[in-house]
Amino acid sequence: MPRKAKVGKPSTIGSNPERNRSHNRRVVLDVVRQFGPVGRMEISRHAHLSTQAVSNIVEDLVADGLLIRTGRLRAGRGLPPIQFAVNPDGGMTAGIEIAADHISTLLVDIGGRVRAQRIVSIPRNDPETVLPVIKAEIAAAQAQLLSPVPQLLGVGVVMPGPFNVEGMTSVGPTTLSGWLDFDAIASIGDMLSVPITLENDATAAAVGERLHGAARDLKNFCLIYFGQGLGLGIMIDGRPFRGANGNAGEIGHVPVEKGGRLCSCGQHGCLEAYASFHSLAQRLATVGIDGIEYTDLERLHRERHPIVLSWIEEAAGYLAPQVAMLENLFDPEAIVLGGVLPPGLLEDLVQAMQPLPLSVARRRNRSEARLIHGRTGRLTAALGAAALPLLETMTPRLDTAHAARREQPNEEIALAG
Repeated sequence: MPRKAKVGKPSTIGSNPERNRSHNRRVVLDVVRQFGPVGRMEISRHAHLSTQAVSNIVEDLVADGLLIRTGRLRAGRGLPPIQFAVNPDGGMTAGIEIAADHISTLLVDIGGRVRAQRIVSIPRNDPETVLPVIKAEIAAAQAQLLSPVPQLLGVGVVMPGPFNVEGMTSVGPTTLSGWLDFDAIASIGDMLSVPITLENDATAAAVGERLHGAARDLKNFCLIYFGQGLGLGIMIDGRPFRGANGNAGEIGHVPVEKGGRLCSCGQHGCLEAYASFHSLAQRLATVGIDGIEYTDLERLHRERHPIVLSWIEEAAGYLAPQVAMLENLFDPEAIVLGGVLPPGLLEDLVQAMQPLPLSVARRRNRSEARLIHGRTGRLTAALGAAALPLLETMTPRLDTAHAARREQPNEEIALAG
């Protein structure tokens, strides 16, 4: 996997006032995104910034095309305040999911609305094949939009992990080939001339489900992500947990069967070898059903194919103890199952895992389900990918803000959005 795929480390805040201004811009944008249309006084209250600071930032954001004036609020006496909202045509981000056999592309405006989406199969997944496809797919997605086409603010790219782990072969049908020691961020950034964010696909999928799917009301949850392999996205207090090198959540490579089936990572008995799309495809291939795609799997499940039903039972048997383990480790509000499996199959998988083993999640006063299936479907990782540069642009990072406050005591910094 890419040599520079160490994601999630916060940048160090130095004695640079421009960093504080950048943070405060994100705070104001985030407030307007959540509460808009909204006036300066209301922005000031939510952002914990002075009205003068807000006024200056808002005018800059209007000039940059990120905010628009929506008129005056008619309420009370005196001159009604001008209201501001996020400009849906002020910019957009692209989300790219590089999977083993396809590339998914989404364009999302800064209001969070999906403007275009595409999925294309790829014959190989090495960088020489993938990079030209990324460029062509973004251009094709932009061509679907009516003029004027919003500016591209950044591109989020997600791919299967693990990233740069010595001893794991990183070969086989659930991984990407030729990306070891390849600088994906620099190469894709040079090609597209925009900022690039690189992320593990399962972590990005958790972000996508949090913003668009079943986890909208959850701040602490785990998402078991079915790509070709199996990954885990972890959200803690509304933020993705990535680990030191972006490899947190590699649940697919947890050994569950001593001396079991060979996994693409080189180990035997990994969970991924029993509970993943690839493991299901392998079992179907033994009865002559090769090259299975999403629509094929939908049909086979609808027809209650015995191999599919048998796989559900086996996968559920291996997954249920892992769900209890995750609950004991992270105490999440819920565990979400999502990814490339059709919704009906996910529902059956959730049912087959019942009753779940005892864990800390089995509280007396619990009203919500411990295990739910996602709602964003096979585009969930691409949705998360598109959100990553959007979060960098619009969402304040309170850890760096506090660091900036310590180093810049005379510079006004917003601490909450």
